[in-house]
Amino acid sequence: MLSAETAAIVRDTLPVVGASLDTITARFYETMFADRPELLDGLFNRGNQHSGEQRKALAGSIAAFAGALLEHPDVRPDALLARIAHKHAAVGVTDDQYVIVHKYLFGAIVEVLGDAVTPEVAAAWDEVYWLMAGALISLEARIYAEAGARDGSTWRSWQVVERREETADAMSLVLRPVGDEPAPPARPGQYVSVRMPMPDGVHQLRQYTLSGCGQDGLRRITVKRVRGGDTPEGEVSALLHATVKEGDELTLSASFGDVSLDDGDAPLVLVSAGIGCTPITAMLQHLAETGSSRRVLLVHADRAKSDHALRQDMVRLADALPGGERIFWYEDGGCGCARTGRMDLADVEIPEGSVVYMCGPLPFMRDARAQLIGAGVAPRDIHYEVFGPDLWLAAA
Repeated sequence: MLSAETAAIVRDTLPVVGASLDTITARFYETMFADRPELLDGLFNRGNQHSGEQRKALAGSIAAFAGALLEHPDVRPDALLARIAHKHAAVGVTDDQYVIVHKYLFGAIVEVLGDAVTPEVAAAWDEVYWLMAGALISLEARIYAEAGARDGSTWRSWQVVERREETADAMSLVLRPVGDEPAPPARPGQYVSVRMPMPDGVHQLRQYTLSGCGQDGLRRITVKRVRGGDTPEGEVSALLHATVKEGDELTLSASFGDVSLDDGDAPLVLVSAGIGCTPITAMLQHLAETGSSRRVLLVHADRAKSDHALRQDMVRLADALPGGERIFWYEDGGCGCARTGRMDLADVEIPEGSVVYMCGPLPFMRDARAQLIGAGVAPRDIHYEVFGPDLWLAAA
């Protein structure tokens, strides 16, 4: 909780700071990477830096956190930061790195805002930063412990035991942990980081949802190749598609993610589009393997049947559930087993009291969420996973 004096200053200066946060975070990253280029080796995503998504996410999270402290001072800070903490844990963020971020972030604030940053203003925003950082450090320590990552070390070698081509642009890798130690725990819906050495010698991390977890310790990730065009080609996904074969070893983190299937008995609505099918498939697998009798409505949208990764698994698992029902939409039509066009839930019966899990592109999830709320689903019961920086949260 902020002190009364700090809250007053932050409230007065939030409009100015918030309006300049995009410029501040751009200067922050520019200066920090110029002085500390080693941080780009195995910690920061170069693709997100190039696109500006990381900058937008950071700016949005700071503004959202400060605003929440003012509007909801009794809410525990870690309740606002769980998603960020899981993302940090997945790339191995350490406590000392918050000191580095503080140095360059506040240097950027002073440079951008100039004389507006009086000693009182600087002290107030310093309190906001360390309240946020302290909550993240505490939360990340708990997350590391729950994930079985001892002493903050989350990395381990895994061997590829199977490579399966799912579609023209998606392939699955089935992995087994190297060594005698058991596989770390994983919950359906969580993701792992893959740490890849790039041709220029720099390591890059990317998160991939577990699309399957075997009881024998096997894990499956399904990787979509990000092709170039309006955006740069995905350097890690392209490298994985081009080079990884059965027998190779990859460096993976433990499993993280704040969105995972609950163990209740409420009806489930599982909503996905494109490669967002990966966490949904893992949830279906868990429900089938545990003999769940919950009512499960699976809805998925894709451009075409041929683009629908993990389709056979989704069909098999949904049909194995006694309370399972599935509906697929394909934009190009051409498949008598699915509906044509974009997902439209207007004539779909949404079970009363449903809990929703969804994953897909942000525009798709915004539209699906609005349709679900219109159908009577409580907003608190709609959970979503987003690939990359959470720009939905930042925008909110």
